[in-house]
This record gives sequence, C-alpha cells and structure tokens, in this order.
Amino acid sequence: MASSGRRQSRFHGRIEGYEQPCAHPGCTEAGEFRAPAGRGPSFDGPGDWRFLCLDHVRQFNTGYNYFEGMSPEEIEAAQTPYGGWERQTRAFSANGSPPPRWADFVDPLDAIGARFKPAEAARRDGQPLSEADRKSLRVLGLGTDADRNALRRRYAELVRRYHPDRNGGDRGHEKALQAVIEAYTQLKSRPAFA
Repeated sequence: MASSGRRQSRFHGRIEGYEQPCAHPGCTEAGEFRAPAGRGPSFDGPGDWRFLCLDHVRQFNTGYNYFEGMSPEEIEAAQTPYGGWERQTRAFSANGSPPPRWADFVDPLDAIGARFKPAEAARRDGQPLSEADRKSLRVLGLGTDADRNALRRRYAELVRRYHPDRNGGDRGHEKALQAVIEAYTQLKSRPAFA
C-alpha cells in the first residue's frame, strides 16, 4: 500500500510533475490529467487542453461525447474507416526508372529489398548486367565498367594472394579463393566481358 504522502502513479494519462491547479472552478487540487477544452484537433494543431484533478477528470469522462453537436452526416464521416481516401494522392516516383520485375528474382525477399535500393549504375557500353554479375564484380572488387582485361588481371592478382601454393601454405583464405574462382567463372562467359 502506498503511503498517504505519495500519490499512486498507476493511472494512465497522469502528467507527472505538472504544477498547475485543477481547471474546475473552486478546486485546489493539482491538475494532473489532460481533457479536451473546446476546439478539437484541426489543421492548426492538436487542439486546446485543460488540466483537471483525478476526481474532476473522471466526472468529465463520464459526460464526454465526442459527437455532441454533430449532424448525422458529420458523425458518419467521422466514423468511416476510409477517412482521407476520398482525396486524390500523387503517384510515387520511380526516379526515372521502372522498379525491378518480380520475375527477375529467385528469392522473393531479394525482390522486396531491390525495390528500395538505389538503382546501380549501368555500364557505359550498354551491356546488361544481372544481379549475379554485379555480385561477382563486388567479390572481385571491380566496378561495373570493367572489361575482360581488367577481369583477368584482377583474377590473377587475387588467386596469387589467396592460393596456398603462392602465399606460403596459408589455408586460411580457402573460402575467399573459392569465391574468387566462382565469380570469375560466372563473369568470363558473360557478353559484357566477351
């Protein structure tokens, strides 16, 4: 049980530390609960509030009617679940390029994520690159405009770096070596690198 000198804080809506008297005439209690005061929310802001003590906010809540003074048409408009849908909205911009097609992806989660990624730069020569091509280029550390010679040079450099016969027998880079080989194998037969 709480001591008599301390108020219970279990009431939802209490504004702690608010030092204003209750707005009810003649009440000297602290106004710790917010109640609407006339003007409701509008374009100009959330509306006016008055602060009441617990007893007076309970009294206010028992007699409060949001729809008081409204016509049946206004009440229906306020209760409709489609509030705001009668207004025309702007179409979303695709930043000049259409979103990717669902058929371009094997995994639906990749398709969902791709819709919100910034569009990657196209090659200057106009050759198309698939998502797998772009991933392989990232593995090799090459840009989208790399040519066949750059691809061969980078592949040879990474194989020398990661192959155990070339780096003193260190087998700690076998996964990286396998990724480099797979990326090169995938890219070397693509039309962009022919």
